[in-house]
Parts: sequence; C-alpha cells; structure tokens
Amino acid sequence: MAAARRYSVGIDIGGTFTDAVLLDESGTARLLKTPTTPHDPSEGVNNALALAEQELGLAPGSILSEVEFFGLGTTVATNALIERKGVTTGIITTKGFGDAILMQRAHGHWIGRELHEIMHDSQRSVAEPVVPRPLIREVTERIDYRGEVIVTLDEQEVRTQVQALLDDGVRAIAVCLLWSFRNPAHEQRVAAIVREMAPEVYLSISSELAPVLGEYERTATTALNAYLGPAVRDYMTKLDGSLRDRGLKGSLRILDSGGGVITPQRCGETAVSVLTSGPAGGVLASAQLARQIGTPNVLTTDMGGTSFDVGMITDYEPVVQTYQEVNGYRVLKPAVQVTAIGAGGGSIARVVGGQLVVGPTSAGSVPGPVCYRRGGTEPTVTDADVVLGIIDPAYFLGGSFELDREGAERAMHDKIAAPLGISVQEAAAGIKAIADHRMADLLDTLTVGHGHDPRDFVVFAYGGAGGSHCHRFGAELGAQSIIVPATATVHSAFGAVMSDLHVSAEISDPMHSATWHGAVDAFDPDRFNRHFAELEAEVGKELLEGGATADRIAVARFAEVRFRMQSKTLSVPLEAGRLDSDSIARLLSSFETQFVDLYGREALFLGAGVEIVSLRVQAKGVLDKPRVRRVVSAGAGAGHMPSSRPVYLGAEHGLVGADVVRGNDLRPGDRVHGPAVIEHPGTTIFVGPGQSAVIDDLENTVINNDPKGH
Repeated sequence: MAAARRYSVGIDIGGTFTDAVLLDESGTARLLKTPTTPHDPSEGVNNALALAEQELGLAPGSILSEVEFFGLGTTVATNALIERKGVTTGIITTKGFGDAILMQRAHGHWIGRELHEIMHDSQRSVAEPVVPRPLIREVTERIDYRGEVIVTLDEQEVRTQVQALLDDGVRAIAVCLLWSFRNPAHEQRVAAIVREMAPEVYLSISSELAPVLGEYERTATTALNAYLGPAVRDYMTKLDGSLRDRGLKGSLRILDSGGGVITPQRCGETAVSVLTSGPAGGVLASAQLARQIGTPNVLTTDMGGTSFDVGMITDYEPVVQTYQEVNGYRVLKPAVQVTAIGAGGGSIARVVGGQLVVGPTSAGSVPGPVCYRRGGTEPTVTDADVVLGIIDPAYFLGGSFELDREGAERAMHDKIAAPLGISVQEAAAGIKAIADHRMADLLDTLTVGHGHDPRDFVVFAYGGAGGSHCHRFGAELGAQSIIVPATATVHSAFGAVMSDLHVSAEISDPMHSATWHGAVDAFDPDRFNRHFAELEAEVGKELLEGGATADRIAVARFAEVRFRMQSKTLSVPLEAGRLDSDSIARLLSSFETQFVDLYGREALFLGAGVEIVSLRVQAKGVLDKPRVRRVVSAGAGAGHMPSSRPVYLGAEHGLVGADVVRGNDLRPGDRVHGPAVIEHPGTTIFVGPGQSAVIDDLENTVINNDPKGH
C-alpha cells in the first residue's frame, strides 16, 4: 500500500471569497477559491476542502486525515467587533478613572478611519462603546508611577462591585488599574476575587495582556479582549473540535496580526491579537517572495472584493507597528502595518450630486456585483471590468462561475451612464479610473508621505482584483516594476500556510534623560539586560509550548524611543547579547537616523532630551515547510479562448484589440506585450499599452514599461 501523502493547508476567509492553498511534500501548491458564506464561515472552509479533494481525486471528507499543518486567517474577531456581537462586558478600574475608555484621549473620532470619514466635523462620531458607563466600576486603590502602593486595595469594595456586575449579567470582566504594569499586585488580587466569585466569567487583565504605558490604550485593549474573547474562544474550540472530528491529526494554527501564527488556545486568550489576521497573511507571503527574488523594498497591494489593503516591506522585512487601530479603538498589540481603503472589486459606484463616486461601500459577496446574479443592483468595479472587456464573463473562476455581462451593462446604463449623459463604456472607464487613482494616491501617501521614494520599491499586486488594476496604479506611482505573484489570487492564504510561530512581549519601564548628550550616562544598561532577559524567557517558553524547537527560535529586540514632550515613539532595534554603554550610544544614534529619515533633520528636537517608553521583543519559531516549486491553479476549465478581444481603455486609447493568453499556458521566460489580458482561473491580469509582462522562474508575472514601445 502506498504511503499517504502529507499536506499543509492555508485558508483565508475574506469578505467575498474564501481562499485556500494546498501544499504537498513535493512543493506543489494548489490554489483554490470559493465564495465566502457569511452566515457560517466554516461552510466556506468545508467547500474549499471539498474543492481540494476533487482536484486530488480523494474521497469526500478524507483530506483532513492527511493534513500535517492547517493555517487559518480569520475575521471572527473583526466581525464580532464591527457587528457588536461581543458579550456583555464589565470593567473594574481605579476610582476616578472610569471614563478613560469613553474619553478615548480625544482619538475616537478619527482613529482607524478613512479621510472621507473625518474631513467634515459635523459628520464625525465616536465608536459605540463596547462597555457602557453603568458597567464600568471603580474601586479604591492606588499605585504610583514607581510601582509603590499609596492606597491599599479595598477588597470588600471589589467584591461589591464584582457582584454588581454579575447581577447586571456580564459574561466577561476587564481589570485595568492605574500603573498596574509597574506593580500588578492589585490587579492580580482583583482577578483572584473574580475567579473565586465567578469562575465561569471570561477574565482579561491589563498587566498580563498589555503591560505598557498608556492608560486609555491599555484599558481599551483589555476591554476589547474581554468583549471579544468568549466569541473567539468558542469559535476556536468549535473549529478545532470539528476539524479533529473529521480527521485532522496535524497542528491547527491561527494567523495573528503581528506576523506569524499562534495556537487556537492562545488565540482564545488574546482575541485582540487576530483583529487584522487576514491582511497580515498577504504581507507575510510577500516578504518570503521578496527574499526569493531579491527585491528588498516592496509595496504589497491586496485588492479583493471589499477593500484595497497596502503593506510595506523594507530590507526584506514587513513593517510592524506596535499597535492596531480598529473600529475607533487603539489596541496595544503588534500588527503588520496594513492601510486599507474601500476600493475593491465589489466597491459600488453611484452618481451623487452629478458626480461619479466609487466606494467605500461594497456589495461584498452577497448580493455582490450585478454580474454575479445574486441580487445585486448597484454597478461595481467588477461590473466595470466586465463591461470594459478586461474580465471574460465565461472564464471567471476558471469558467466555474459565469458572469452576467448584459446585467452589468443594464445597471451601468441605468445607474451611471444615463444620469451623466455618457455611454456605458465611458461610465465603466470612469469607474475604473477613479478606483485606480484612489489606489495610486494611497500608495503615494504611504511612500512619499513617509519619506520614501516610490522608485525604490517594487509593487506586488494580489487579491482577486489586483491583476486587473495594477497596470494603472503601479505605473502611476512610478514604481520599479509591478509583480503579480503566482499565488496572487490566494496570496493571504499562502501566507497562512507558510507562516512561522510568532510571539511578542513588551514591558514599560520609562527612562528619561533631560539632555540628549547625557542620555548614554542616564540610561542603565543593566536595566535593559534585566528586562530583555525576562521578556526573552517569556516568549521562548511560549514558543516551545507552541511546537517550536530551541534551535529554530529567533528573537529581535526593540526600544520605543521618543524626544521628551512628544507623544509618538519610534521602534528602534537593539543588538543581541549583553548590552553596555556603547550599545546605548548605538541605540540613540539609530533613533536619530530613523527620526531624520522620517521627519527631516529640521525636525530634530535634541534640546528636549530623550526618553525610552518601553522595551519589546519579537520572537519567531521557524516551522518546517516544503519549498514551493510549482503552482497549480485549480478549477481551470477548457472552454473557448479567443486569441484577442476588444477592450475599452477610455478616451486616451479608445477601443483596442487586446491579446488574450491563458496563464496556465505560459512558461518562465515567456513575454506578453500590452495591451493584453492574461487569464488565470482565479484572477485576470491586464497588461496596458506600452507595457510588457514576462514570466519569471517562480511563475510570477513581472510587468514593466516596454522599452520597445509595444
């Protein structure tokens, strides 16, 4: 009997499609895509697994027994927050500070929002509180900034307030006391009382979850974790149990926001760690690809059905920020930096006040674009691509999901063309141009606006709609080149299957120097060494428990540094090993360089002195995975393929004849001159006039301006 083949699976549940990658021992990666099922996301996962079984000729329900690693990118925490489906939650905090999470340090009206949402004062609003004021209870206690107890905890008052919360029906309690990160004794005692009185209540403690400076942010992080924790924990328990019941014997790991995967149990304990799980996957997959092909600086662009997500890779590493901004809250958990706007394939186009507006509202997967035949009535970006001739309605998802071009044209005429007095093709071209310009503007803001030259970057374009639009927004940005990865249609899922274990830990022990030149002497290296030893022991223990081996753990150190009297910090890396005064000098020099690169030398504030707010470690446990050697797009139908078709490219080029090529027929070294359409089962790549595309050795499509002018 032949030995069973072992597989690794990566799945990303998006707003419109559920993407999957099936990687076998030989390095063959199969790409799978199925519509998301919003009523029950697990159904979309099952559908993706069923597609894999069909591709491999396996019996239904049999593949899980052959899976060694199952990586999942999930929106369960994000959806629960957006839809306000968390549990009834209470907060216990220091007397006099109950309004911290409601005041939000005046950030609530703009944090995590797009420009159009904050540009008009009269339309601004803060997010609905996840914990209403009556469920915020204050207790008598006080610890000062040095960690010394100046008011003893009133335990009887704690019991009274806990009972009041229980009487109000809370299912989760967040404990966040002042300066608890310097001395957690009072928080630990409150937690012990809660566990004694109500062991079934979900408990979130700030000194364990986010032991860092920032009263509002720490409270928000702890409260959100309590609010979302039960839903995420229950989802993970159910998912793990369901997969085990159906034969999964391998490890299940969840893609977190910070750049790796964590165990389902850890996910249930730190629900806020997966708030931006899905978008992080594409950036991680891009970082791995960047190392393979030698492109150190990359702008990652993920254009799906709902949004356009942009990340950045510098020197082969994803840019990671120390916090997340989600739904009006700032969360103190590291996250791969991803900026999103409502510009996806499902973005709805409307005429407002005689002007054409595209997005941010999306038709999602249900009802979806008009051409999906699922009840959508508003024309979208995808409808425009169909009308323009870029997308072949008969070959969408490899021919398994035929689109309705006539329906898209009718909606385009009735809702856009007729009100504006233009043709249907002009309306579709206008929709595409607006979407492309919005995406190019975001890329420009994230590069030039942060001190980077776009010409130093390569654009990676992925997501189901990325290939249809990158020729325009990438060229408008002026990037070196545009690369559509071979895994573009399921790139975030590829990140989930190829990611390693990831853990981070941080501690606030503020240190300051009144003068810049005296900082080396003011900062005690032994203080750094002591904290880093504790943090590294903590993350090492967690990685070993998660399945890593000691010889494959890598740890990076960072300090959060700022000039005194400023609020924003910069994450500055520190060297490994024992630190001394020379290490501190190098740290300060790196901070100065980083500050100048970002803000300019004129902004240097040396006269203010300097402070170090917190110390942080990021640790990675490398997991064994096959090297990807071949990519197969599953579901490719045969069907009729024309050698060319008309594509309308707006007033500049008009109606042109574009060559049509099936991506599965292209081999490394093949070149396609624009205008041309390269059709893959899961995505369509458009090569514009004056551009050419070449297939590289890893089957990626590399688009450049064609020097021959083809």
